Parts: sequence; C-alpha cells; structure tokens
Amino acid sequence: MQKLTGEERSYYIENFQIEDFFSFNIHPYIEICKFDKGEWIFKEGSFPDTMYYMMEGKAKLYMTHKNGKVSLIEYIEAPCFMGEIELLNEARYTKGIQTVTETICLSIATQGCKDMLLADAPFLRRLCVFLGEKASKMTSKYTQNQAYPLENRLAAFIQLSSDKGIYKEKHTEICEYLGVSYRHLLYVLAQFCEANILEKKKNGYHILDEARLMQLAQEIQ
Repeated sequence: MQKLTGEERSYYIENFQIEDFFSFNIHPYIEICKFDKGEWIFKEGSFPDTMYYMMEGKAKLYMTHKNGKVSLIEYIEAPCFMGEIELLNEARYTKGIQTVTETICLSIATQGCKDMLLADAPFLRRLCVFLGEKASKMTSKYTQNQAYPLENRLAAFIQLSSDKGIYKEKHTEICEYLGVSYRHLLYVLAQFCEANILEKKKNGYHILDEARLMQLAQEIQ
C-alpha cells in the first residue's frame, strides 16, 4: 500500500467530493491509499481499525468456512465502502478482501473518530444507501443464477473481473461462484473462443469482441 500525497491526494479528495460525506472535519482521520493488483486490503480474521471507500478499482471478497474451504463471495467495484460492517458492529472479525486491479481508496482511521461517524447523519445516510444497494445486488446475483443461462452470466462476470482486457480467474473458484460444473464452464469458454469473443493465451483469456460480450451481459441487467 502506498499513501498518496500532494496533488494526487488533493485530486481524489476534490474529485470525489469527500468533504460532502461528513458534517465534521474528516481531514485529520483520512489518507488516500493506492493498492497494487493482488494486494490484500483486509486479511481474513484481522481486526481492522480502518474503513475504506474504494474510489477506483476492483477487489474480491473471500470467506473461509469451518471445514477450511475458501469461497469467493462477491466481486467489489468502485465506488463502495469496505469495513463498514466492522464499524457498525462490536465484532471485529473481518473477511478477506484482495484487489483485482490497481485500486485507489479513501482510508478512514475509525479508531479516532468512530463516535463522530456513528452520530453523523450525512455519513450514515450515505452508508444506508450503499448497504441497501449492496443487499439488492446480492439478491439479484442469486436470482440470476436461476433465471439466466451461463453464457449471459459468464459474459457479465468476465466484464466485471477482467483487467485491461484480460480475464484470468481460477476456474474452480468461478464454478462455485456461478454455481456451475467445471465441465460446463470450460464448454462455454470454448464457445466464446470459437465465436472470437475471447482468445485463450498463456496469461489468460483476451477479450477480442467487447461489444458482443457486453451484449450478452446486458441481457441480465
């Protein structure tokens, strides 16, 4: 993680109108942070005293079950809060969040301003809207798994998870996330390659036809 300073810091604070999020002076408690691709924002089981607001980038949320199995719960993309549940609850256990792309976040040192945050109407209003949209998104994901064929769901997933036109997620992880068999996933990926939507290379699947991929994805939106 790298803390941005000077003009870079000012750009993100002004461009995202951070001061409008709060009714009190938040500046003593914030930093603008840049995470590299593949870096952990939160490690699972940690006890964070920081909340983040993702301004640019994408990340993955993981959970380890009691039997040791690790599951991909959801993809996170900007703009969104991370660590908000830990702020609202006394339980400080957190799930793991790992970046998919280079990611820019507003970091809020909640330990120093927790009471002010929890009493701040503008911040809580924004947080409530975010949590409502998050719940709606999760519900939509599960209904889509039942209502739409894999071609459409995979197209939407590739758009969400790709970085710089390259998709290279683990097949086993994505099978569980999308609720499909390994064989079915490989079959649809092969279909996309035959249709020249994707091209398989050593470093992943390269997107050749963004328009066609978007058309397939939009059918479930």
